[in-house]
Amino acid sequence: MTGKNIGEVILDVKNISLAFGGVKALTDISFNVREHEVRAIIGPNGAGKSSMLNCINGVYTPQQGTITFRGETFDHMDSHQVATMGIARTFQNLALFKGMSVIDNIMTGRNLRMKSSLFSQAFRNPFGIGGADKEEVRHREFVEHIIDFLEIQAMRKTPVGQLPYGLQKRVDLGRALAMEPQVLLLDEPMAGMNLEEKQDMCRFVLDVNDEFGTTVVLIEHDMGVVMDISDRVVVLDYGKKIGDGTPEEVRNNEEVISAYLGTSH
Repeated sequence: MTGKNIGEVILDVKNISLAFGGVKALTDISFNVREHEVRAIIGPNGAGKSSMLNCINGVYTPQQGTITFRGETFDHMDSHQVATMGIARTFQNLALFKGMSVIDNIMTGRNLRMKSSLFSQAFRNPFGIGGADKEEVRHREFVEHIIDFLEIQAMRKTPVGQLPYGLQKRVDLGRALAMEPQVLLLDEPMAGMNLEEKQDMCRFVLDVNDEFGTTVVLIEHDMGVVMDISDRVVVLDYGKKIGDGTPEEVRNNEEVISAYLGTSH
């Protein structure tokens, strides 16, 4: 990955340890993420990848360590605070409203950006010129831009539950993009996809990184995908960090090869 304007460290994870009862999920994990890069977290099943994302996202509170985002340091993150600060997340198990249309699902990502009170949204001016109405028009315009970007115009009114899995994943990406995140956390965005769907998703992830300037942190099992689209890769195994560097450095790391690349995971 060359020619990209990768900036300073935007997210710094230091000495994170997480345990559930007596079971250690993460042990003393440290790594950083630079602005505008695609940063991958890889490792076999049970390595602690999703747990790491959940600590950044505020779902889990680590017992030790700190997370610094844009110069502010936290010993734990709060999910709402994380979203407000500009970190969005997609989920391995889709968090979509299956009975709602594509456009309405993506609109849910705009909730944080809505300035109008719930009261003014509930009691709108019947002539459609109230602040809440004008605001919704602006938000819908932004959502339409995302729908165009993700090439899902044809199914914008379709209930999400009627779409193939690969397209549902694309809608989930759209919902996260609607938050206008500075950092986008992707939890196995290509899981369960066929080759064509994976190629499409790779293209969208790179375009999000390039056109929106969004910093991307992704967990992914497909090593080919990771090596193709990542700027740097951190490798976890049994909750410990065993590698960190460029795709080339990680590919040639003996510990990584034995733990991950040399297996049939």
